[in-house]
Amino acid sequence: MLYPPPEILEAEVWSAMPAEFRRAGARPAWAQANRSGQDCDSFLEGPSFDRDGNLWVVDIPFGRVFRISPVGDWSLVTEYDGWPNGLKIHRDGRVFIADYANGIMEVDPVSGAVKPRLTHRHSEHFRGCNDLFFAAGGACYFTDQGQSGLHMPNGRVFRWDEATERLDLLLDTGPSPNGLVMNLEEAQLLVAMTRDNAVWRLPVMEDGTVSKAGRFIQLSGGVSGPDGMALDAEGGLWVSDAGHGSVWGFTALGVPRIRVLAPEGLTTTNVAFRPGTRELYITQSDRGEILRATLPVAGKEMFSHG
Repeated sequence: MLYPPPEILEAEVWSAMPAEFRRAGARPAWAQANRSGQDCDSFLEGPSFDRDGNLWVVDIPFGRVFRISPVGDWSLVTEYDGWPNGLKIHRDGRVFIADYANGIMEVDPVSGAVKPRLTHRHSEHFRGCNDLFFAAGGACYFTDQGQSGLHMPNGRVFRWDEATERLDLLLDTGPSPNGLVMNLEEAQLLVAMTRDNAVWRLPVMEDGTVSKAGRFIQLSGGVSGPDGMALDAEGGLWVSDAGHGSVWGFTALGVPRIRVLAPEGLTTTNVAFRPGTRELYITQSDRGEILRATLPVAGKEMFSHG
């Protein structure tokens, strides 16, 4: 089905990683596998705002976590032995990371100390955790992407109940599960399947299981696929199209509404709304930049349940 062309909005560069933090000429092990061996001075993902309005981001290849002040000043929170891929801030202020090399990690927001919280299931290590999402009740949903794709659709989606330490496997046939978010009613889990170039819908049943999973949105073209996602106050979905230099805004029913274009570059990987505003922040990963766009709708309320 064809829809009318979406409205086009232009993003601007809000802040860029300072030169003092860039690793010019470096070819870290992560880049050897994921960036075709290219030089890589940083690769930003995982934007998430804390209660003080600071934006937290991760730098995957160098195991770093940064905090960016509301006026765009950068500070290094920690550097550790890992590949932090996604980051979310719990309602109680704790900082959690989906680490590709280690599993689910926790960062002390004051000291920067990093400790493992969840590293395996049934004694088997994860394939490569990518992103995470906290539901209103506190349950953590996360993707275990690994090297899955259409050639090997074995990416997984988990739900972790920290209070009981229960870990449920919801899906194990995903072709590269990546960013994820729940709809406003938290009855459906929406998962970006990067190598399928689609967003899947996973209805969550009363017993916590998933049934009748299906495609919610189908994208096309580009050199990668959908990555990080965020929900707005009306239930609309905002999808980073990594490899297309843009972010797509869809209605709650999946109808394309707006396309936000990056001023330069293609690796628009993740998005986050500044709480209480219509400002959407976007990681332009291989350029080490944070982009900003003002939208006609505000983001979903954060921290309202804690």
